[in-house]
Amino acid sequence: LPHHEAHLCPVRALWYWINASRITSGFLFRPITKFGSVSRTNKSMSTTAFLKLFRMNLMDVDVDPAPYGTHSIRRGGVQYLLLFKRAGLRQICEWGGWSTEFTSSSVLRYIISVSDDVQLIRQDFLDPHRPPQLKCYSCGRMCHCSS
Repeated sequence: LPHHEAHLCPVRALWYWINASRITSGFLFRPITKFGSVSRTNKSMSTTAFLKLFRMNLMDVDVDPAPYGTHSIRRGGVQYLLLFKRAGLRQICEWGGWSTEFTSSSVLRYIISVSDDVQLIRQDFLDPHRPPQLKCYSCGRMCHCSS
């Protein structure tokens, strides 16, 4: 990934985690002790423990954790690929591990959220003079490259 997207790179994140946790073998994601350190026992972190830590991270950045679960990361990845990377449906299916035979609509449940907010009326969808709807991921402004 380019330098400005380093925070999205799973390889870099894993490298930092391995160095910080000093794990050399066994499970990569282990329980966190009551003192905040990574457990030395070779056990995997439970889904419940992960969700608790994930929601605490959301609260750290002033985001209400109530609507988020473990699949939020997968949904976020799908929506990031679609909206910001302009990935095609086949590429999204490959990333998410879905069949590219399109025999199931599973991927659509990750693309379309019940919390999606329709911001345009239908006749404005293709209007080249409509104002931008989203903040641009690349430049941070309300520009036409964001929509």
